Amino acid sequence: MDGNGRPDEGFDEGFDGGPGGDFGQGPGEDGFDGDLLEAELRRAAAELDPVPVELRQLALEAYALHDLDARIAELTFDSLVDALPVRGVPDAPRMLTFRAGGLSVDVEVTEEGLIGQVLPPQSARIEVLGGPQTVRPVPVDTLGRFTSDHAPTGPFALRLRAGGEVIVTEWLRA
Repeated sequence: MDGNGRPDEGFDEGFDGGPGGDFGQGPGEDGFDGDLLEAELRRAAAELDPVPVELRQLALEAYALHDLDARIAELTFDSLVDALPVRGVPDAPRMLTFRAGGLSVDVEVTEEGLIGQVLPPQSARIEVLGGPQTVRPVPVDTLGRFTSDHAPTGPFALRLRAGGEVIVTEWLRA
């Protein structure tokens, strides 16, 4: 465009760069190679503004949550919101209850880690998902009880596999 908003000399008004245009389809009649331009732009972006390793790891972990069969467990109790403060207990542990159908998971979040139980009691597999850390499996006994010695330090969620179902909680901050 020139200073008056008109196309510069040599501007092809019929070129739209979209489907049917020359952009991205190899050299056109005018010698312009959209594929080459795209490759050069990708190379420049990778060198000048690379994706941080932590962000790439977060993206991979977020994709790992992609379970078509997973049901979302509803947060039905959070002691930060629903409980009355107890006098004399300044730093009470956070208590959470999640429900999905007839299954519930009670979780106590402390500075030392997580303690919880799957109800009705049953064997299950629980994974603690969180931030740039890897997924941490947590053993669950036959009564549905579990403990984790790693306290979540940021956003976290739980993935529960029990009775052929996959249930994922919403993400919360510790």
